[in-house]
Amino acid sequence: MKKLVLIIPVLFLFSCHSDIKKVDISQTLQKDIFVLEKDLENFKKLAETNSSQKLLQDDFLKCRKSFKNIEWAIAYFNSNAHRFINGPALDELETAENKFLPPNGFQVIEPLIFPAFDVKNKLELAKEILVLQSNIKLMKIHLQNVTLSNDLVFDALKSDIIRLITLGITGFDSPVAQLSIQEAVYSLEGLQKYILFLEANKSHKTEIDAFIKKCEEAKSYCKNNNNFNDFDRVTFIKNHLNLLFKDLKSIKKLCNIASVEKNNPILESAETIFGANVFDVNAFIPSKEFAYSADKVALGEKLFYDKQLSLNNDRNCATCHNPELAFTDGLKKNVSIEGQNLYRNTPTLTYAGLQNAQFWDLRQIDLEKQSFDVIANKDEMHGSLDIIIPKLKKDNAYVVLNKKAFPKATTIENWHVQNAIASYVRSLNKFNSKFDNYFSGKSNEYSDEEKLGFNIFAGKGKCASCHFIPLFNGTVPPNYAKSEQEVIGTPETLAGKAISVDLGVYNIYQMPQLKNAFKTPTLRNVAITSPYMHNGVFTTLEQVVNFYNKGGDGFKYEVDNLTLPFDKLNLSVKEEKALVVFMKTLNDL
Repeated sequence: MKKLVLIIPVLFLFSCHSDIKKVDISQTLQKDIFVLEKDLENFKKLAETNSSQKLLQDDFLKCRKSFKNIEWAIAYFNSNAHRFINGPALDELETAENKFLPPNGFQVIEPLIFPAFDVKNKLELAKEILVLQSNIKLMKIHLQNVTLSNDLVFDALKSDIIRLITLGITGFDSPVAQLSIQEAVYSLEGLQKYILFLEANKSHKTEIDAFIKKCEEAKSYCKNNNNFNDFDRVTFIKNHLNLLFKDLKSIKKLCNIASVEKNNPILESAETIFGANVFDVNAFIPSKEFAYSADKVALGEKLFYDKQLSLNNDRNCATCHNPELAFTDGLKKNVSIEGQNLYRNTPTLTYAGLQNAQFWDLRQIDLEKQSFDVIANKDEMHGSLDIIIPKLKKDNAYVVLNKKAFPKATTIENWHVQNAIASYVRSLNKFNSKFDNYFSGKSNEYSDEEKLGFNIFAGKGKCASCHFIPLFNGTVPPNYAKSEQEVIGTPETLAGKAISVDLGVYNIYQMPQLKNAFKTPTLRNVAITSPYMHNGVFTTLEQVVNFYNKGGDGFKYEVDNLTLPFDKLNLSVKEEKALVVFMKTLNDL
């Protein structure tokens, strides 16, 4: 009977496609929201009675199914509401105002009933469901006032496929019950249903039907391989989700759907989210005048290696960011101008342009401010743009390069230097690693051990729930509008007897949730950026993997605001080794 419930909607789609009535998409969406509201009301009634654990868990899954069918719309058209409907069970921090909002939604409810329900949580469960209902109601009202045009619906559906790849199958929004593979089926059902509203005329029926068929094949793969830890994400992404993404792009062209005017980190021309020519660095710039160009890169590269930027003309950016070491320095901590150890490990500059905050403590929001911060820092370069700019104006090579980079300018200005260096850093995104070439379809070279490592990374190891695919940093897909920090309890020394004394982001924003919090760095080129963590405490990837495998349960010290999963990952020696082997495929130098 359960199989019939899953099959009937698909049969309906196929049988009615040829003569589907022009039903308003807004009406359909509102009806689906009503179904979710009804399911949540039934769930609340069960929570308020002495219902069994199985009944509660089954009804929770029913609510999740209704939600996943329409998550594409909720997340796209009301991202703020989505955060409190299906966001992480962590406080939402508003650092500028030094306040926070407690988490609500499905991810708060899930641990109350999984893996087991304690009747002591009965009142809290009912309360959380009530809050969720209120947020759904607000979201419903909001969507009633949104014009669901073809271009917006298409963009929302495309975002949902990205969400499936990067978050949906990684356990990001089902961290306790690990129902991600089962729920991927529900998301795909939503794609099948709402893709029909993009059809411009019957001449595109073949392409729409082909897309729906591919969704069906993807669903079947999930149903036949629904164990979270054993799920082959390599095959699922390569043979199913990548094809859906590509087909959706073709449908957009066939149906003559306009592009949405917005700051989109994924280029319109991209046929997959893997490989080169996918991400637009201009989505991460402060404003339009800072737009990336090859001429700015040429100027920035010269400045990057120029020691005139430092007070004593004895160091440049490459002093700490060696290109042969993926723009790191190979040291636990570099030294200051005075010869003392700097405070933190030097992070890689590769892919630094694809995040929304810089430095381990996220204290600067873009690369322009980052370059100024380093130049002016008395321990690093102790330079001054007021002194540097007059020198550059006397150098004809700089005058020529600056004129090419900023043709409207009549002289070299401070922001030119900052923007040029930032542009050079933004050029350090090759996307030609073994991983990129394989997942983009450019190559078929990927060993079984490398595939196992990726599947561990994106599944059982829970790595991808913080290091998001394919950037492998903390910039959250599918909007890529926020870069996250985590509290993982990094030890002060390899002995692991005490937490690092560095309070990280807390030094910038004095909020208790941010004590010992640090930016989630990219793992690209990670095999050559040792040592690791903000304090360089680990010298090998094996040590890093072992640290995570133990989980918070393995600590010999308390971390009150830990965001790292507390339980052990229980990775085998074979799985730990495969994870390291996989990470080495992210090298692209």
